[in-house]
Order: sequence, then structure tokens, then C-alpha cells
Amino acid sequence: MGIGFRAAIIGDRKITGLSADVIAELVAEIGPLWDERHRVRLEARPRKRAAGAGAKHRLVFIDRPLATLVHLRHGATHDVLACWFDVDRSTITRAIGEVRPLLAERGCTIATGVRLRTLAEVIDHLGASGQTGIIDGTKRRVHRPAAGGKDRDKFISGKNKQNAVKAMVLTDATGRLLFCSPAQPASCADITHARQLGLVKHLADGPFVEILADAGHQGLGAQTGGRVRRPRRIPGGPRHTLWA
Repeated sequence: MGIGFRAAIIGDRKITGLSADVIAELVAEIGPLWDERHRVRLEARPRKRAAGAGAKHRLVFIDRPLATLVHLRHGATHDVLACWFDVDRSTITRAIGEVRPLLAERGCTIATGVRLRTLAEVIDHLGASGQTGIIDGTKRRVHRPAAGGKDRDKFISGKNKQNAVKAMVLTDATGRLLFCSPAQPASCADITHARQLGLVKHLADGPFVEILADAGHQGLGAQTGGRVRRPRRIPGGPRHTLWA
């Protein structure tokens, strides 16, 4: 990919959702981690050539997080990104598969020197700061697995009747992202996903934290001693929501 095209992606925040300074910080942080993991993979193989021999990467490292950010923000397919970056589709697939775990391990930076990586850390942060959390599930449509494929129907959302994956997102009261879970097939209910992630246990074992959730999490309130509250409507009243 040309330098001008790369600069255009970095310079337009609407494409990646990040400023140029944040992208530079991100590349500087995960670059050494990617290099180390790549070296470990190479050393683990039975080699017949010297290290460093053979074909070179057509997709330089900085383009790997850029392609991943565009994919995550806009849902661009690997085929489209392959055309953008002038490489094979398999190269994009491999790059995204390598970079996404590094981004997930990096966690969410909420203040200088404060970074949250796990749900337990988020609960502890909310409790220590006396803040209220908001939890909800978010879906992204995906292609339906091929006919006859294993677990083909697991990706069908019973609510939207679409093939999708979902993630559980937890924010503070201002909407600032604190945690995003790994994706699950959309057939998994929101409350089941929350239980699988250990939300009930973290709330029981951690500090007192109030979590606001929608009706899809009905039942968590009783399991968490009222720490999870859901919306309810007043019969015959105005069309606004109260938290019960």
C-alpha cells in the first residue's frame, strides 16, 4: 500500500475511530509484542533454512493494525480490505487474527496509567470510584455458515431473525467503554452470556456496584442481591423508563 493511502487512513478519524497520536501509541505498544510472538512461532517450526530467509511480508506491520481497526469499526470484509491493501485475502485474515488478541489484551485505558483488562478489574474500579455501570448486549451480523456445517443454527438471533454474533459491553454512567467481552453466537441470551462471563460471581465477591441493565437481563437482580437493576414501565403512566 502506498504511503499516501496509509496517511489518508491515519489522518481521517472517521475511518479508524482513532486519532493519529493514538494510532502511533497503539503501534508502538503492540509492535514489539507482535514481533516476539512471530519470532516464537518461527522458532517452534522445524526449519531447513536460516532464520530470516524466505519470502518477506507484503503487509508491513503498521498496515496490520490499520486493517484490523477498519474491520472492527466498519465490518469491512476481508476481501475488500485485501483490495485496499493490495494483498491476498488470506493475508488480511491472518493479520486480523494476530492483531485482535493483542488489542483485547491491551484493555481499555480510562485514565493516565489506568487500564482495565478484565471484568473483575472493571467491577473493582466502579466500586472504588462509586460509579454506576450500564450493561447491554450488542450484535453484529455475520454470514450464515454453509449448509450442513456444524452448529449452523447457533448464529441465528431469536429476536432479530438474523445470523449474528454478540458481545457484552459494560460502560460507566457517561457511556465510556470499560469492558467488551469476546463474541458469542447470537443464539446465546444476554443473561446467559453475562452468567458465563462470571458477572454474578464478580458482583458477589467484589465491592458494592450498581449495574443498570435492560429486560434481557431479568433475573440477575435476584441473583446479585439487587445490584443489577432493570427498567420497568408504570402502567398507564408516561412513556419513560424507571429503574427498578
